[in-house]
Amino acid sequence: MLLKCLSELNGTSGAESLVRNFLRQQIEPFVETITIDKIGNLIATKNRRLSGPKVMITAHMDEVALMVTDITSDGYLKFRPVGGIDARILVSKPVRINESLVGVIGAKAIHLQKRRERQKALPIDQLYIDIGAKSKEEASSKVKLGDYAYFMTKFEPFGEGLYKGKAFDDRVGCAILAELLQRDYDFPLVAAFTVQEEVGLRGAKVAAYHLAPDFAIVIEGTVAADVSDRDEEGWVTELGKGPACSLMDKTTLYSPKLIKWVTDLAQQQGIPLQFRRGTSGGNDAGPIHVSKAGIPTIVLSVPCRYIHSLASIISEKDYAACLNLVDELLKDLPRMLGVSSIDKEENV
Repeated sequence: MLLKCLSELNGTSGAESLVRNFLRQQIEPFVETITIDKIGNLIATKNRRLSGPKVMITAHMDEVALMVTDITSDGYLKFRPVGGIDARILVSKPVRINESLVGVIGAKAIHLQKRRERQKALPIDQLYIDIGAKSKEEASSKVKLGDYAYFMTKFEPFGEGLYKGKAFDDRVGCAILAELLQRDYDFPLVAAFTVQEEVGLRGAKVAAYHLAPDFAIVIEGTVAADVSDRDEEGWVTELGKGPACSLMDKTTLYSPKLIKWVTDLAQQQGIPLQFRRGTSGGNDAGPIHVSKAGIPTIVLSVPCRYIHSLASIISEKDYAACLNLVDELLKDLPRMLGVSSIDKEENV
């Protein structure tokens, strides 16, 4: 399964090569050109000789992870997060370094902690990765500063119609985009698998400026906080209610016209759709929609419980509905943009 393979690959911000290489192999039979730009985005094109609106669809390849920043005299690895990770989830979790070395995240034993330390989560600077080394020299022979540590969760079906795995933000988007490239549309289509989203939306900024599309669709994984200890208004999205259409976040205020288009088409096609009830965070739409003279942009996200953790959960139905909705939007896009007919002759 494509999503399983993508979920289990390791690739954090600035180190997306395993994910990029895998995606390149998957999409190569279905596209005309594939390039890797200077920052590391994987760019694929279809129908580049057709006239009509140039549409860019994006999904980011990177996941949150940990970077080794120091090695102590007794062989423990100090680290910092790459992307947003809640320190409360880290203690005792296994991680993998350099694709083969296994470590466990540790902290001062609870009976050695002061009372005030036991009353709150330990900050990241009080945690370390134990790789079984007995000295700095031994640890340094296996790990170097700047190496990444990844969660080790295996992808598997979970509960009733759910999937459990790591890196669903945003390997769900990458999987959907790869599937869309197997389909045919009557206008130039550019797929941008972007880098470094988790540390500042960097790859999308470069891709949008270089490609200068007429329209952009961002496919994401987003927060689903639909758990019993929170009021419904704080759930943001819910599993099983379909993909989420963003209204506003910290980087983008989305066009009411485009939101209505998405909503109306979902209703016409009988595809479940929900709105993202929350304005925190941001995604690749931020730099895309303000690139050059401005690019109309929408975001559709697959709801994801326990996002940015070692084990996230998504609904199989939400994934399928997101894929179907983006497909329908692409089919309807020329009409929405006012293009009455698409000239299929080669550009001169």
